[in-house]
Amino acid sequence: MIIRPHLHWFRMLLAWRGSVLPRLLPRLFLIFCISIVAVAVHDHLLKITVNLSTVPFSLMGIALAVFLGFRNNASYDRWWEARKLWGQLLNDARSMTRQALTLPRESLGKEQRDEFIHALGALPHALRHQLRKTDPRDDLATRLPVPLFERVMASRYRPTTLILVLGEWVQRQARAGALDPMAVLAFDRNLNSLSDVIGGCERIGSTPLPFAYSVMIHRTVYFFCAALPFGLVTNIGIFTPVFSLFVAYAFMAHETIASQLEDPFGTEENDLALTMMSVYIEDAMRDLAGEPGLAIPGPEEGQFLVT
Repeated sequence: MIIRPHLHWFRMLLAWRGSVLPRLLPRLFLIFCISIVAVAVHDHLLKITVNLSTVPFSLMGIALAVFLGFRNNASYDRWWEARKLWGQLLNDARSMTRQALTLPRESLGKEQRDEFIHALGALPHALRHQLRKTDPRDDLATRLPVPLFERVMASRYRPTTLILVLGEWVQRQARAGALDPMAVLAFDRNLNSLSDVIGGCERIGSTPLPFAYSVMIHRTVYFFCAALPFGLVTNIGIFTPVFSLFVAYAFMAHETIASQLEDPFGTEENDLALTMMSVYIEDAMRDLAGEPGLAIPGPEEGQFLVT
């Protein structure tokens, strides 16, 4: 995801990185070439004349705008739900860290406390790598002791393995008499909430929008943009390429943005900044435990950050 300071309105017009324009340039160039052909045909430079009325394009454009609006809303709902799930992950991590520090009848030793906090701090990183289908080895190796690291890496679903480890820690403290039944229940509720977060993220990641619906909108957008110059050329003549490009950019950009937001856990420029959020969650836990803070990535003045 691109993270950058807010831009001045004029610089926003010229922003390149983070917009979908770079990937649209070949497609827009194709529409430009079709527009040139439409102007040439209209001016009788070729033997075939193709002049279409703007009425069907007006009706089709309205219907297409409605479908694109629905597609964008559906994709944004997935993106926003994913962001709320990661916000819930932060809340649960803070709550469980507080409980580990305050609920035991006797103060836990640093080793016991760190065992819980480090396992919980590794969970966002394990979840991020699972959602992005990347290797978590480097991130987990620096946060977990060797036996636990090997156990987690040997599992297929590493975030849920870490939840199991956290549950086992609670069980050991309960058997040792450090936690009463009410404290165990409080931990269990938050562990269930973490499971809900992981399950919600997995549901979004494994259930894309119906392919047939996406294909229908994709085909309609490109057919509309390719045929539009022949409907405009009669009324605006040589300005056809300009307005055709503008309309094509609007429709194609909306479809491309919706395609990016559909998978909010990816690494494209408009996906969620999971790397930064993982570090922020871990840093919030370390702050509660009185440990040194982590360097949270953020954009510097006049720069952007991809995370």
